[in-house]
Amino acid sequence: MVNRDNYHLTKDYLKYLDGVLQLGRASVGRYRFYLRHLLIWADEAPLYKITHIHPTFSSYLASVHLDDVTAPLAPATLKKIIQTTKRFLAWAKEQHPREFRTLPAGWLGALRPPKSVPPAGEHVLVTLAEIRQLAALHIPDNDLALRRDQAAAILLYLSGMRAGALGTLSIQCVDVANRTIKQWPALGVHTKNSKSATTYLLDIPDLLVVVERWDSFVRAHLPLSAMWYTPVTIHWGEQQLSTNLPGSNRNVAIIKRIKKLYEAAGLPYKSPHKFRHGHAVYALQHAHAMADYKAVSMNLMHADIRVTDGIYAPLLGDEVKQRIAGLTGSTVTPPSAHGDLAALIRDLPDAQLSQALMMLAGRLAK
Repeated sequence: MVNRDNYHLTKDYLKYLDGVLQLGRASVGRYRFYLRHLLIWADEAPLYKITHIHPTFSSYLASVHLDDVTAPLAPATLKKIIQTTKRFLAWAKEQHPREFRTLPAGWLGALRPPKSVPPAGEHVLVTLAEIRQLAALHIPDNDLALRRDQAAAILLYLSGMRAGALGTLSIQCVDVANRTIKQWPALGVHTKNSKSATTYLLDIPDLLVVVERWDSFVRAHLPLSAMWYTPVTIHWGEQQLSTNLPGSNRNVAIIKRIKKLYEAAGLPYKSPHKFRHGHAVYALQHAHAMADYKAVSMNLMHADIRVTDGIYAPLLGDEVKQRIAGLTGSTVTPPSAHGDLAALIRDLPDAQLSQALMMLAGRLAK
């Protein structure tokens, strides 16, 4: 029988996701499904005493079958359950420190999917070298559609935004001079879970030039309410910009157009989301302090830094090789920086401290 207090605690968490983090109904429903397994496993034991339960949560998940079918839960689902459980219990420790003082943060950090789950493969992402090849592609002035696609691909990389946001981004939301993007649902931008944020572009001058060129062009020919990734129509063989609003299949259209851009550049295709991965990895590789990591996380519109770390911590194999090879070197941090880092660590909640230390170790290994 599920512990009644545990059940009410999960309901409070789901309300927090809905009311405070403003996640969509579908997302909250998925979290409810993921947490259901924790409640069933804990049974009558209060959640702050679950370290004593046997079998362990990971072992229990390995034996779970969806709707009593013979097939076990998918590896991706198992990973989501573990990630959701960690976030939920970290939230519970913050909200109820007295009751959960006996639940060690180290136990949360050690939660892993069952061993039967295969390890994550390397991230597929758009590299800086690739995006520069796309930027260097010569496109005739009268091919407005391909010029738009080239600028859009670079904007995806510089901003880290999702394709859904790009396709619904009006001209008024883009300020290239100040390197800002208003990803505001109030202005019609479609974002994940309807989150609203002003995000920023990477400062890579040669790439910004291409974006600025297209930005100036659409501003000269369209009202501010028109789409930055505007539809292009063909009339008597001539391409023209359109003020039409994006249709329901805009994301599919963007994918098709990015494929055409890759074909024109002679490169193997990568989906629009791989530009977001490229943005994140480039930014994290150039981060020098915890404040930088936090800024990258916020720019990706993640709920907190743990989400960013969970997605992008596994770096490409070549970089891991380089980092391991460099472990014999040493890095000296200036005294003033030591004080800043110490202050940052003191301000972190317990749930994020282990993540912060792991990331710091990664930086010191460079």
